[in-house]
Amino acid sequence: MSIAELPPADLLPSDLLRQYANVPTSIISDNMDRVPGAVGLLPMREGLHLVGTALTVRTRPGDNLAIHAALKSARAGEVLVIDGDGDLSRALIGEVILAHAESRGLAGFVVDGVIRDVAAFRVSATPCYARGVIHRGPYKNGPGEINATVSIGGLVVNPGDLIVGDDDGVVAVPAALAAGLLPGIRAQQEHERQKLEAYRSRERLHAI
Repeated sequence: MSIAELPPADLLPSDLLRQYANVPTSIISDNMDRVPGAVGLLPMREGLHLVGTALTVRTRPGDNLAIHAALKSARAGEVLVIDGDGDLSRALIGEVILAHAESRGLAGFVVDGVIRDVAAFRVSATPCYARGVIHRGPYKNGPGEINATVSIGGLVVNPGDLIVGDDDGVVAVPAALAAGLLPGIRAQQEHERQKLEAYRSRERLHAI
């Protein structure tokens, strides 16, 4: 079956991506009315921070032909955002796709489905979020879509969106909104820093 591929979105500016480096997903979500965020996806390796431009893929449940097609044209800094309809029966990506993605400089994976070869992801510096792990491999028959709007755990993602992930989960920010959110994000980060410092100062006083 055929794979429909729409024109790719523009990559987000590197300066914008740097400004979102290490910004918690919780604070981004708070500054978007606490609405955006994928439900049910977990990091396959904790302690990594994901920032990049969304390259979206929609697959038939349990089939990864479209993922292989997307990797052929993937650009460095993109995040492969895979709408697998939340299917848990077959892994959509594994160590081979991970190695291919790393060779192309992809920033990471967000998979509304499951993966395999989890040991490789647990030592990789490439972040991956998925619903879980299974040994059963995928079909490769299609159909699929590349660079179309997808839904990932209830989170709508458009090609070109800013994708940010950490140990708490994944959020998507429309490209047109990303720069405008930064002042509110910085203000909240500073407010929370001050509150935490005040509480910790009290703890130190009580410990004397």
